[in-house]
Amino acid sequence: MNVLDLFGYLIDLLAVLLLALGLKGLSTVRSARSANGLAALAMGLAVLGLLLQLQPDPMAWLWIAIGTAIGGLLGLLTARRVPMTAMPETVALFNGCGGMASLLVAMAVALYDSDGADLVELISIVISVFVGAITFSGSIAAMGKLQGWLGTPGWTQSSVRHGVNIALAIAALVGAFALPGDPTGSPLWLLLVASSLLGIGVTLPIGGADMPVVISLLNSYSGVAAAAAGFVVGSQLLIVAGAMVGAAGLILTQVMCTGMNRSLVSVLFGGALGGSAPVGGGGGEAGYSRIVSCSAEECAMALENAERVVFVPGYGLAVAQAQHALRELSKLLEANGSEVSYAIHPVAGRMPGHMNVLLAEADVPYEQLLEMDTINPEFPRTDVVIVLGANDVVNPDAKNDAQSPLYGMPVLEVDQARQVFVVKRSLGAGYAGIKNALFELPQTAMVFGDAKAVLQQLCTELRSQGVGKAA
Repeated sequence: MNVLDLFGYLIDLLAVLLLALGLKGLSTVRSARSANGLAALAMGLAVLGLLLQLQPDPMAWLWIAIGTAIGGLLGLLTARRVPMTAMPETVALFNGCGGMASLLVAMAVALYDSDGADLVELISIVISVFVGAITFSGSIAAMGKLQGWLGTPGWTQSSVRHGVNIALAIAALVGAFALPGDPTGSPLWLLLVASSLLGIGVTLPIGGADMPVVISLLNSYSGVAAAAAGFVVGSQLLIVAGAMVGAAGLILTQVMCTGMNRSLVSVLFGGALGGSAPVGGGGGEAGYSRIVSCSAEECAMALENAERVVFVPGYGLAVAQAQHALRELSKLLEANGSEVSYAIHPVAGRMPGHMNVLLAEADVPYEQLLEMDTINPEFPRTDVVIVLGANDVVNPDAKNDAQSPLYGMPVLEVDQARQVFVVKRSLGAGYAGIKNALFELPQTAMVFGDAKAVLQQLCTELRSQGVGKAA
């Protein structure tokens, strides 16, 4: 081992340590930003360490520099231009890119450097191609569905899809078992094509309500593919990082399933909670008979006298880009002596942590973001709850109506509060496609309008009443 090899090896070990520390820091909102930077530094060091060990020729360095510049520029533009409402699609795309990267690494080794490969390396190539192809095609399909580019074909809602997916899985297995004997021949291409089509076939039938679970699962797949690619090229960091991402993705997937009262099997094979047709009756604006609406002025009067206020953010808040107006309102209430907090449901928004990131963008104090298990016991002593664009996650039928499709799903128990204001554009249903019993409760009043506009009106009304002037 020469000096450069030793130096590269030590850098690789340092990168593994920094990555572990970075991932640990992601467990809390307060340290997440610095931890993300630490993990990025670890990845940069890992690339440097690998290049020092491989010592590529000058032309290879040029191609590496060009690829790094293009990828870095695209990442920077994406990070700056993608709105929070499109973050789920962006995460799906990033998962797909991770799967594709692992796939390309395995394909390159199989086609150009498999002559001296041992059995472990060949099995790693199989896993990386299989999981990487599923991750890439499934992630692109998920992104297309979230963007509205892809619909849900009728055949994917019938038993036909199971037969198609089973046939594709068998074809992929045939290619996988045959690949060690012929790494550069037809088994590799059979495995690649069958796995890619399987990723699409599994993802297409899944509806919008279950998409957060799918994104989390695809994230786990990208980690497995990366770990397998690590064995292919002998990178310790890829193995460690892939294993961590794979395990974290599976844990998060289980958390999401629990938050929706769904099993992973039912999400992947049992149809969609938010599929092409409503699940229950009264999914549109019809079916309500006891709706009470009020103006922003009436809502502001209740807020002025409230000692404890809880905001419940939902996807409607993200659509309206109303997080900064919400923060402004909360500051006025705090200046008036109100205790303010935010109730975060595990599946609020369209991806895990969507609401946390949205509110952190508006500098909402981390300690005010309370998870469902923490905030639910506090609702009975809450004076006012403001629901902002959330729907299914606050529907009391999940607790009270055994006939409801939501029954058994853990929800935010806002119906226990003294007064509830629901800010929505209309009475339209959520992803579950059913009416919300919360809207007809005697303590509930609807404030119709765009979330940002309503919150700005509330701020104006409170200031006109002298709230916040002392601050």
